[in-house]
Amino acid sequence: MTRWENYLSTAEEIILVYDGDVPLHHFLKGFFKQRPYMGSRDRRWVSQLVYHYYRLGHLWKDERQVTERILKGTFLCEFDKNELLQFFRPEWNEKIQLSLGEKLTMLSFDGQPGDIFPFVSLLSKEIDAAAFAYSFFVQPYLFIRTRNNKQAAVMQLLQQAGITFTTSGTDTIILPNSTKIDSIITDKSWYEIQDLSSQKVGALFHPKAGEAWWDCCAASGGKSIMLIDKQPNVKLLVSDVRASIIQNLHQRFKEAGIRGYEDVLLDLTAPVLPATISNRKFDQIIVDAPCTGSGTWARSPENLYYFNEESIDTYQQLQKRIAANVVPLLKQGGSLIYITCSVFSKENEDVVAFLEETTGLTKQEGGIIPGYEGRADSMFAVRLIKA
Repeated sequence: MTRWENYLSTAEEIILVYDGDVPLHHFLKGFFKQRPYMGSRDRRWVSQLVYHYYRLGHLWKDERQVTERILKGTFLCEFDKNELLQFFRPEWNEKIQLSLGEKLTMLSFDGQPGDIFPFVSLLSKEIDAAAFAYSFFVQPYLFIRTRNNKQAAVMQLLQQAGITFTTSGTDTIILPNSTKIDSIITDKSWYEIQDLSSQKVGALFHPKAGEAWWDCCAASGGKSIMLIDKQPNVKLLVSDVRASIIQNLHQRFKEAGIRGYEDVLLDLTAPVLPATISNRKFDQIIVDAPCTGSGTWARSPENLYYFNEESIDTYQQLQKRIAANVVPLLKQGGSLIYITCSVFSKENEDVVAFLEETTGLTKQEGGIIPGYEGRADSMFAVRLIKA
C-alpha cells in the first residue's frame, strides 16, 4: 500500500468510528496517541483529509463511499497541487487552482447553499446564506489582538520567525491558523488570541472610569480583558457557573497582568439572590450567552455535520432566562451588551425582541458581525439600554 492509500484508508477509519460526541481535534489526538508509529507528517495529512470530509457540511452527505467524499473535499478545500490528489485524481489536481465556484461546477453541484448548510431558513436576516455556506470550505485565520503597545514588537518577532502575516487596524494581526504563536511570543501579556469578530464586539463597549461592569458569563475572560484594555479603571465583576472555568480565567488574567477584579460562581438560570453580589447594581452588563456556536463552525465543521436543530430552542430558552435574570441588576440608564457566536435568528434577534418586550430594554446599536467576509467567526452583538 502506498503512503497515499494508507492516508486515505486511515482517514476513512476515523470517519467511520467518529460520532461527534467530542470535538474532532480531541478525538484525533486520542486516535494518534494510540498509534505512536505515525509521524507528525502522517498525522498532519490524515487530520487534513478528515477535516476536508467534514468541511463539505451536508453536501453529498449520503455519498456511499467515504473515500470519494474525502477526495472531493480535498479538491474543493485545497488550492495548491498536492501529491495525494495527483495519485488518486490527477485530472482534478490539474484544476486545483480554479475558483471554488468553478470546481463545484466541475463536480456538477448547482450551488445551492442549503445543500451545504441545510438550516438556511433559520439564519439571521443579515447573513448572506451563500457566502456563509461557502465559507466552510476554507479554514479561518488565527487572529491575535496585541496589547500594551506591543504591535511593532510582535510583528518584529513574527518576521524573525519567518511567519507570513497581515494586520488589521492598530492592534490586530492575522496569521495562518497553524501558527504556534505561543512559541514565538512567549510573554502572554503582549497579546490575546481573539477572533476578529470578537474583537469588533469591543466597539459596543463605552466604559468610563469608575463604572461597575459585570461580565456575567465570563468563560475564560476574553471580553473582560478587552474591556480592561479600553478602560483599566472600571470596577469589574466576573462570573460563571463552572468553577474550573473561573480557575482558567484566573490564570489567563494573571498572564495578562490583570488584577483588582472580583469573581463569583453563579447559576444565572435562576434569579440572582441580592446577597450573592452584595446588593449592588451595575452600569454595564456583558451577557456573552451560551449558544450553538454556529458562527464558529468553519473552525469545527464536524458540528455542522452532526448538528441537531432542536438544540436551537434549548439554547434560546437558556439565553432568555439568563438575560432576564440579570436585567434587574442593571442601573437605570445602564447598558446590557448581548452577545452570541450564533448565526441563528432564534438566538439573536428573537432574544433581543423578547428582552425589549418583557424587560423594558431598548436596542441602541449592533447586529450581525459577518466574519465569513474575512475568514473569521460570525457573531451577533447588540447594546441595549435600560430606560
